[in-house]
Amino acid sequence: MRILLVEDERHLAEAVAQILKKNHYTVDVVHNGEDAIDYALTGIYDLIIMDIMMPRLNGIDALKAIRKENLSMPVIMLTAKGEISDRVTGLDSGADDYLAKPFATEELLARIRALSRRKSDQPLTTGHHFGDIELDPATLTLTVSNQSLKLTLRESELLEFLILRKGMIASKELIIEKLWGFDSEAEHNNVEVYISFLRKKLSFLKSKVVITTTRGVGYALEVADHV
Repeated sequence: MRILLVEDERHLAEAVAQILKKNHYTVDVVHNGEDAIDYALTGIYDLIIMDIMMPRLNGIDALKAIRKENLSMPVIMLTAKGEISDRVTGLDSGADDYLAKPFATEELLARIRALSRRKSDQPLTTGHHFGDIELDPATLTLTVSNQSLKLTLRESELLEFLILRKGMIASKELIIEKLWGFDSEAEHNNVEVYISFLRKKLSFLKSKVVITTTRGVGYALEVADHV
């Protein structure tokens, strides 16, 4: 699980990040609401832990901006205030849980586990559709009409990411962050290789779906008039 921790108290942020890493979570840390939005919009996080009182942009406004982009990852709000009104404001703004400072690390970990279970209990979709293709991530199967091919895990993850963006362009940097992670040593040519693999498989299946390149910007899925 990849977690985004948003906390302006740097000593606290470092301490919480170390605890999360010791419990086998991957953690990225930012210290203000504006950076929280930028990181969250990459779509690579499974959960966000965010303080309310922060410089540049507070946690409530950052959360509203994130939810406005239809990002549904669970969010735990942190604050030094314990009044009911603060909890209500956070929850009404799209938070899934609320934890007042100071808090016990055991409670934070328990709340993370609870939100993870809640997410895993949601009904699984049978597949993703775009144009004439159907992708089943569970079986790594790409289907066009009655023909199917097996994809590698990375191919499936990349195609799923492009499908979910619904025709929006994805840069190579964003793809690397989503599929390999922020601290990965993956480079642009890694993305180019998997884009090439997917294009060949779409062509083999005679799909009308193509992966277009906008030079200097990135990749997107489109439905061509002909193949």
